[in-house]
Amino acid sequence: MAIGFIGLGNLGTAVAQRLTDMGEELKIYNRTKSKVEHLGYKIVDSPKKLIEECDIVFMCLFESDAVENILSMENGLLSADLEGKNIIDLTTNHFDQVLTFHQRIEEKGGNYLESPVFGSVAPALQGLVTIVASGRKEIYEESKPLLEKIGKEIFYLKEEGQASKMKLINNLCLGSFMATLAECTALGEACDIEKPKLLEILGVGGGQSLVLKAKTQKLIDEDFSAHFSNNAIYKDLHTLQGLAYSLKQPLYTAAVPKELFGKMKKDGKGEEDFSSIYQLFKD
Repeated sequence: MAIGFIGLGNLGTAVAQRLTDMGEELKIYNRTKSKVEHLGYKIVDSPKKLIEECDIVFMCLFESDAVENILSMENGLLSADLEGKNIIDLTTNHFDQVLTFHQRIEEKGGNYLESPVFGSVAPALQGLVTIVASGRKEIYEESKPLLEKIGKEIFYLKEEGQASKMKLINNLCLGSFMATLAECTALGEACDIEKPKLLEILGVGGGQSLVLKAKTQKLIDEDFSAHFSNNAIYKDLHTLQGLAYSLKQPLYTAAVPKELFGKMKKDGKGEEDFSSIYQLFKD
């Protein structure tokens, strides 16, 4: 049976392509059909129809409000008979809203696995992303062979909401590293060190990281077509601050990177790749 897929943005399209490359047949729903017609998948008219035709549906959306819409819209997922259906949500969700998704889907007889993806377009196309899942253990075990087709490292955190919290924590590293690497790059250039050599040295020195490995060529070419956007990291760091507030836990290193990415959004560069923060320091 075909697998359903909802959310064909940058990451979603890459994950869908990976599933296709691994031999899976996909049916998709997208709010704007014209944006996905060129992908060659069978397009259905509603989330309800999609899950009626598929036992497993992936969601890969920008935020929890978009997930809520897919669930609750006219002919949304919750309007279908979900008995025995598995919904695997790759979205980076709000730590509170995701708890309601577990509850409401399970009340309708469905199974919900919260499974945020750590990684962006390039590793997703190669099946090299990391996935952290939370939900019922039996649903995780049932879904794991499919998750292993799109992810290299798969982790399970039993308590609902923990996977979403872990994703936000990870993105504190991601945003902070990117901001520091961008500033180092601009500073090195101001010292008349050629950018490729500068990044090569950082890559074996203090800047050594998955972030630099992924973004070195973008920084060299100043190609800021989005793999992971400024809008996305800004949203995640804002949500992370909400998580810390709920825990009465101060956050020190999150504040400045969040506002830097906020500046990129304000400057109309929200849809650019988050490595474009380099422009703030270079200018």
